[in-house]
Order: sequence, then structure tokens, then C-alpha cells
Amino acid sequence: MTEIPAGPADPSGAVPTEAPDSDERHSRRRGSDERAARPAGRSGGRLLLVVSLALAGGAAALEGAARLAWFTAGVDAVGRGTVAVTATGADLLPALSGVALLALAAVAAAVAVAGLPRRVLGALVAAAGGYVGVMVVRLLVSPPSPADLADLPGAPAGGTAVAGSVASHPGPLLAALGGVLLIAAGAALVVADRRLPRLGARYSARPEQAATDPDRATWEALDAGVDPTVEAGDAGAGRSDGGASGGNV
Repeated sequence: MTEIPAGPADPSGAVPTEAPDSDERHSRRRGSDERAARPAGRSGGRLLLVVSLALAGGAAALEGAARLAWFTAGVDAVGRGTVAVTATGADLLPALSGVALLALAAVAAAVAVAGLPRRVLGALVAAAGGYVGVMVVRLLVSPPSPADLADLPGAPAGGTAVAGSVASHPGPLLAALGGVLLIAAGAALVVADRRLPRLGARYSARPEQAATDPDRATWEALDAGVDPTVEAGDAGAGRSDGGASGGNV
């Protein structure tokens, strides 16, 4: 029986592998993961936009309420007759402007921070909105008397309050709207912090991606002045020489 001579053996002794197929499967899996993460990232960005608009709207509402009239009563001024004295939001709740500034600062902070600091920020904003809401309800349930308005700094000196009811204005309702917006925005920052993006997070590389991405490793080697193909060839040759020397012993 005639024997068929075997072909020349691979001098490197390397066994063919399916690395290209493995890399292709890895790329497909990474691409599917990225596509699945895009809807979540878009929804988180929209939610952060809504929270920022709520904070800005709450700040505008509170600042406007601080300037608007809340209650009006008549005061008898000496030599002037009855004078209408109006109390603004700033007269009755001096903290309105401070809470409005806090809401504006929270717009930038909500984008810049994440995790525990953002949840603490949300709790602080919600507490400030709750404080405004409680104070507005108290003033609506028990409005100031004419005597209280006669004691305001802008009232005529020496005037006496006119007996009668106190007229109310839409200022408290605008302040209540601002408080509700702050409560909603603060609750969203606390509850949905994990869904919200952070400034610069798109450009920060994740360590696990850098460690498992062969293309990234190749480019980093080229940037460092190392030829990855030469390194791989030298390593293969070293393994072949070691195997050959081991076989000759």
C-alpha cells in the first residue's frame, strides 16, 4: 500500500484559531449593548431637561411672587385720609428670593454632579419648596389683618388701620406654583438619580471597555510607539523556538 507523504508541518507549531470570528462576535455584542443603552440615555437626558425646566420655572415663579402684591388693606393717614397699603411677597416671606436663587443654582448643580451629592441636592430643593408651600397655605388660611399691614415699613407713619376685610391678590398662588415645581424637581433628583446623565460622562472611558476592546488596545500601542504586529510575531517565534528546543531534548 502506497503511503501519501504528509505535507510540511507548520514550523511555528501554531494551531489555527478563530480569533477573527471571536472578535466579530465581540463587536456585534458590543454594538447591540450600545444600541440598547441609547434609549435609556435619551430618556435620562429628557428627564434631566424637564427637571432643569422645572427648577428654572420654579425660580421665576418665586421671584415674581416676591415682587407681586399679596394683600391690601386701608389705613387712615393723618391729613391724607384712607390710603391703600399693599403687602408684597417679599414683605411677608423675605425668603422667597433666596429660595429662587437656590433653584437657579440647582439647575447647574443637577447637571454637574451625580450620585449622593445630587440626591442631597434634590432633598434640599424639595425641602425648600415644601417650606414655601407651607408658608403660603398658612397666609391663605390666616391672612394678615389690617393692623398688620399698617405696621409695614411702607405704610403711612402714624396711620391707623381701617376696620374691614383684607383684599387678596394672585401673588400667593404664583408662590404656591413655584413651591410645587421645586418639590417635583427635587423628588425627581432623589428618585431618578441613576437615570440622569452627568456632565462629561459621555467622554469618560469606562475601564471595562478599555480592557476588552482590542481596537482600543491596538491604537494605544501605536500611540506609545509600539508595533503590536511585531510584538505578536516575536512572541509567536519565541513560543515556537521553545517548543522546538523542548522537542529536541
